[in-house]
Amino acid sequence: MGQNFKFNISVTLLLNIYKERITNLLFNIQKIYYPVMAAIAVPVNVITIFILTGGKCGLSKCVTRYLIAMAAADLMVVISDLILRQISILYPEHFTILLSLPLCNIHAVILFTTTDCSVWFTVTFTFDRFVAICCQKLKKRYCTEKTAAVVLGTVTALSCLKDITWYFMFTGKYWLANLPWFCDATWNVRNSRVWGTIEFLHYILTPGVPFVLILLLNALTIRHISVASRARRRLQVHSSGKRIKDPEMENRRKSIILLFLISANFILLWAIFMFFSIWNRMWFLGYCSVFLPNFVQEIGFMFQLLSCCTNSCIYAVTQSKFREQFKNAVKYPLHVILKMMKL
Repeated sequence: MGQNFKFNISVTLLLNIYKERITNLLFNIQKIYYPVMAAIAVPVNVITIFILTGGKCGLSKCVTRYLIAMAAADLMVVISDLILRQISILYPEHFTILLSLPLCNIHAVILFTTTDCSVWFTVTFTFDRFVAICCQKLKKRYCTEKTAAVVLGTVTALSCLKDITWYFMFTGKYWLANLPWFCDATWNVRNSRVWGTIEFLHYILTPGVPFVLILLLNALTIRHISVASRARRRLQVHSSGKRIKDPEMENRRKSIILLFLISANFILLWAIFMFFSIWNRMWFLGYCSVFLPNFVQEIGFMFQLLSCCTNSCIYAVTQSKFREQFKNAVKYPLHVILKMMKL
């Protein structure tokens, strides 16, 4: 009995040592990782918005509006979460001058609202492409620039209303210049069934439900495309006696690649954060199983925030016209500098 007790204590101490080492290692990695990511994500998203607004990428106005909204939401997440939360925690000495008001709860509302918009804009884009590919009768009425504007505006308004609750839920945790900047829930709030249920529902809605919807819509889209493609190939072979290149199927293939890459990017990079958030809230609600260490959440943050600067890479990989416009946008400042130097 005594030997088993000593063994359990030794294992616990060893695990705690490894947890502390991993936490310290992650902290040191984040001090480089987050500033580098911010330095890349801000200009990349700004350039992406600029290029898509020009409308020279060969995309429909409806798709362009969704992609602009997604890039704008990602940019806001980079500012509110990556820069004003993660980097300010790592480098508090560089942010004290910016703080003159206790903005903790306001910042929490902005952060969660922009995150919700970023996630649900991906869902609405996925649904729009599902309708465009699988519902030809509905396509002409739904897949329009006006409908996209209404959908995006509705999602933004609902996200703001939903996340107002965070204003009343938080208290200061990280303090800069003697004022609360980002916040964390008090223990009374954490152990409250009412607020615990609200937080649990928040993580179910973002990103739990989007996970399910994106997987379902993509599965239905794949099924429809495979059936339609086989039927179309059989018809072409029957009419001409040989396979010919089909421009419509080629355009559809490019559209599907763009959709699936954006969806897969979201699912893969949000998976750890979603799992930890729901698991952690269930722990506080009393459903105790295995308590996940905090470094799992930090890893989840790192991957989740990475998703804010990968969509532009996806556009560059799948859209040749976007690549061309992106190169021109990057070269333009260099040309201006060279002209100024010649003068």
